Amino acid sequence: MRHNKNFNHLGRQAGHRKAMLSNMAVSLILHKRIQTTVAKAKAVQKFIEPLVTKSKEDTTHSRRVVFSYLKQKEAVTELFRTIAPKIMERPGGYTRILKTGFRLGDGADMCIIEFVDFNETYTFGREAAAPVAEAKPKTRRSRKKSTDATEDATVVAEKKTAKNAAPKAAKASAAKGAKKTNVGKKM
Repeated sequence: MRHNKNFNHLGRQAGHRKAMLSNMAVSLILHKRIQTTVAKAKAVQKFIEPLVTKSKEDTTHSRRVVFSYLKQKEAVTELFRTIAPKIMERPGGYTRILKTGFRLGDGADMCIIEFVDFNETYTFGREAAAPVAEAKPKTRRSRKKSTDATEDATVVAEKKTAKNAAPKAAKASAAKGAKKTNVGKKM
């Protein structure tokens, strides 16, 4: 029995449908808004909302899971670097569908699907989300804070200057009392 196992197949077989949804999701991530039919927009909305939720936690595992759906590095990078910080406080509902009328050719119901936080006309009055810190390069090296490194560098520099000052003073005092000779020097 197949009770309540229906969803919109969009007139396509499974492989074609998955590829189409993936491509539309990538376009939505890269361009922040796309124009399509209402049926496809609703399907893309169901497809992309869990991926955006997954992008809130920036781990290797979540990046790989998202990549398995999107199949495009640039889109994954854009999702985790620019979109995720902006929607961090939002508990869901990351996209909106705005109906635009009917297509001339076949009368299909058209709409625009977009990310809620990236539309300036609707978010103009609100203050921008928390400012995004500078993108730090990801590395496998130690996670030492840069401020600690600069403090360590100044401490090391002070120690070097103190060490260099002590031998110079000792040489100067030794040079005053000693007689200069040319023993051991090449001529």
